[in-house]
Amino acid sequence: MIRLFVQQPLGPGSRIEPTAEQAHYLRSVMRLSPGDGLLLFNGRDGEWRADIDGMSKKSCVLLVQEQTRPQVAPPDLELVVALVKRSRLETIVEKAAELGCRRVRLAVTRRTNADHTNVARLQAIAVEAAEQTGRLDAPQVVAPERLDRLFEGWDRTRRLMFCDEAGDAPPALEALQGASGPWAVLIGPEGGFDSAERDRLRSEAFTTPVNLGPRILRADTAAIAALALWQAAAGDWREAPGGS
Repeated sequence: MIRLFVQQPLGPGSRIEPTAEQAHYLRSVMRLSPGDGLLLFNGRDGEWRADIDGMSKKSCVLLVQEQTRPQVAPPDLELVVALVKRSRLETIVEKAAELGCRRVRLAVTRRTNADHTNVARLQAIAVEAAEQTGRLDAPQVVAPERLDRLFEGWDRTRRLMFCDEAGDAPPALEALQGASGPWAVLIGPEGGFDSAERDRLRSEAFTTPVNLGPRILRADTAAIAALALWQAAAGDWREAPGGS
């Protein structure tokens, strides 16, 4: 069944007006009509079944019927990723949503080649991925910030796993044994971290350097591999579909 992420509160009898883009999707792409059903979620109230109660050329109204799943919290996992080429960054954001990240923070490092990105487009990609994967929330995409400034405001209770290319870091699964609590995964730029950034990362008490194997990985591949390894070691992959 079609799923839509909405901002409005959800409850029995609620009447929801989706955005113009969502209304167009339901009417012109999926060819739905009044009386057809779909699922709604907002990251707060769980998942609800709704029916299309009315439809025009530019809008529609959804009538919320009943809850199909209660809200559950996703793993407390963030991805911090240096800006890379647009297509690769879009893939990273999409896969981060599919792999359960709560938030994607964009970073600017000394070797970052890209100097800007369309955060609104990345947020839309994250929402679409959330709709398709069955999760009950949509990850937030945070505007780019310099890596040093990001560290200045870092919550020291959140561990940070970073992929260190120096060659002397332990394998990720070994380093993550017994991991719990809030975590983040840091992926550097296509040119890697410079020596000063690596020294800073190594010096922080909240960081955990890891290696991802003997091959040099592109940023998008490294992000997917690192998130999958974290999920395997400390995430929710042992749960059944739907969080049961």
